[in-house]
Amino acid sequence: MANSPTLNGVSTGPGPARLHHADPSNFINRELSWLNFNERVLAEARDPSVPLLERLRFLAISASNLDEFFEVRVAGLQAQLYDSLEPQDLPPDGMSPLEQLNEIANLARDFVARQYDVWRDELRPELAKHGIVVCDHEDVETPSRSAFLDDYFTKQVYPVLTPLAIDPMHPFPHLHNKSLNLILRVATVNQDPPRSLFAVLQVPSVLSRLVPLPDEGDGKKRFVPLEKVIGPRLDVLFGGFKVSDRAAFRVTRNSDLTIQESDIKTSLLSTIQENLRLRKKGAAVRLEISDLADDNFLSQLQTAPALELDDRDVYKVRGPVDLTALVALCKIEGFRDLKETPYEPQMPSMLSNRGSIFTAIREQDILVHHPYESFGAVIQFIEQAAEDPQVLAIKQTLYRTAEDNPIINALARAAENGKQVTALVELQARLDEENNIVKATMLQKAGVHVVYGMVGLKTHCKAALVVRREQDGYRRYVHFGTGNYNPSTARIYTDLSLFTCRPEFGEDASALFNLLTGYSQGHSWERLHVAPMKLAEHIIHMIDREREHALAGRPARIIAKMNSLVDPGAIEAMYAASQAGVRIDLIVRGICCLRPGVPGISDNIRVISIIDKFLEHSRISYFQNNDQPEVFLASADWMPRNFRRRVEIMFPIEDPRLQNRITDGILGVALMDNVKAHLLQADGTYTRVRATKPLIRSQIEFQNMARELSESDPIRSGSPSLGPVLSMRDLIH
Repeated sequence: MANSPTLNGVSTGPGPARLHHADPSNFINRELSWLNFNERVLAEARDPSVPLLERLRFLAISASNLDEFFEVRVAGLQAQLYDSLEPQDLPPDGMSPLEQLNEIANLARDFVARQYDVWRDELRPELAKHGIVVCDHEDVETPSRSAFLDDYFTKQVYPVLTPLAIDPMHPFPHLHNKSLNLILRVATVNQDPPRSLFAVLQVPSVLSRLVPLPDEGDGKKRFVPLEKVIGPRLDVLFGGFKVSDRAAFRVTRNSDLTIQESDIKTSLLSTIQENLRLRKKGAAVRLEISDLADDNFLSQLQTAPALELDDRDVYKVRGPVDLTALVALCKIEGFRDLKETPYEPQMPSMLSNRGSIFTAIREQDILVHHPYESFGAVIQFIEQAAEDPQVLAIKQTLYRTAEDNPIINALARAAENGKQVTALVELQARLDEENNIVKATMLQKAGVHVVYGMVGLKTHCKAALVVRREQDGYRRYVHFGTGNYNPSTARIYTDLSLFTCRPEFGEDASALFNLLTGYSQGHSWERLHVAPMKLAEHIIHMIDREREHALAGRPARIIAKMNSLVDPGAIEAMYAASQAGVRIDLIVRGICCLRPGVPGISDNIRVISIIDKFLEHSRISYFQNNDQPEVFLASADWMPRNFRRRVEIMFPIEDPRLQNRITDGILGVALMDNVKAHLLQADGTYTRVRATKPLIRSQIEFQNMARELSESDPIRSGSPSLGPVLSMRDLIH
């Protein structure tokens, strides 16, 4: 068994014990639940009520999601199966790694086939009807198109191609993770009998995957996949040989990066940099290949020493290998009728036209609902702090950054302006490690004191602290959020931000940063609940408290919104609460291992998942608590990794106006969604929530509320009109 995680060398303990006699049939397997989530994403690609290019975007998202699933989750199961020297604990559902891998292969193979059905039979023909044409080889056989592609190949493609022979003198080449390649059969021209050899050619990733053809004056946009430009023109690469056959393929590799304390030789930074180099050579976990490939091609790839893939790991596809490339079509200029109506985030009225954000925060706590309300509020908070001469110090956590992030730039300016600036940059943020290293280096050069994440614990909490000198002394201003300090994702992820200068929050924020950057322990938290220390215990305590209220005949209710629900302790506690009569509503976008509606176990639990144009990302929990309700926001999902292997925070919303806005205006609306919501059944499948009038699409309701709030009285804002939506009181009773 792994050791308990430590926070700066101090053990945090093992966390709440798992109940050892739980019935595995009461839990849904985590990996299979994730595959079901991706089914809901694909369902949006099939929905004719969704604009056509948005359907295409959902198809590409489902493909990108599946890539990461294989890179991380399937790779982890394969490592358990092939590499682990110690017996592994089974998940609560009882499935072994081999059982999971076999079931994943069955479900994923069927899923991939349906992805390509959607592209080939639904989206591609519809796009062509609307003037966006993705050409096959036969579609480009006109003199003008062929002449254009000949010239394009000669001038832009040929110079960057490198054919790689496969023979005893040329071992099988290393294939980059998720790179598109062609496997070729080449034959001698002047030899009898002809000699046949194999070669591999990487399709250049530096060129656009979809090559636009010249405008033909009919208003249509035509594209040719790059591999179809290269394929017919390959002979020029092989003097004295002829390419007799070819097939496109792609290899997915293990991209997980786990650092143990024993791995560190000099520093965490250098260790991660070395592991990033090794990641590019991670074990192969999946082979995608055109269904036109013959058995010799497949055998050559599958048995290559650098790959060694089972039949279970091979996916034949009827169409372009790597559907994620199709997202480029969603970015074509024009075609507004094929896209969602654009939405411009609103600036909250209490922050618009205000000279100082600090004055606004002193007047009241401020809640911002992204992306309906502008992430510019968070940027404004850091930028004003960077320039304000009264600000003495800024401290901030950074988990996922962005290429051009004004927050990073503001922190650098603050340091250059002589302020004490500390940034905790999490170098182990999966698949963002390289970008975070670049940003951390830039901040260090500007004079920011940069602290990296800790071994064994990812710093996932979202917190910023500004210390300001004012007439009555020092005051601490705090931002806590459910999402990353990333303006790019803040436009497409739903999240919540809280700004406050309440002293108790400031005390806890200071203690949190002392904990992260030093050796501080033993702080008595006033408002925050922090993982991996006591967050899980507190959540289970509040669930148990609702159970006790219900048993005593007092009002009891739980509503929780999160990305994923996996933790067996929290699930068992909710089963017990349900059996006591507590009504529980869960809004879980992705993985849910809880099985609702099981007679005698979870009769009182309802689980919905909302899949819409914005990614549902906020974490909210509501406990009725005998009509003395408590409302919390958090950076953490209810998962073992969040509770025990990450630094996370959960914080209360104390202002009654903001409590009401969250319960009535966010949770209440989400629970009433009957357009984009899916209902989890006891057998682990999902069905669309039955649409009845009035039709309520929660994300559109939130857009309308944000517009209303932007125009409301800034002092009284917090309870937008809900129109046809029932209030929380209606939902509770």
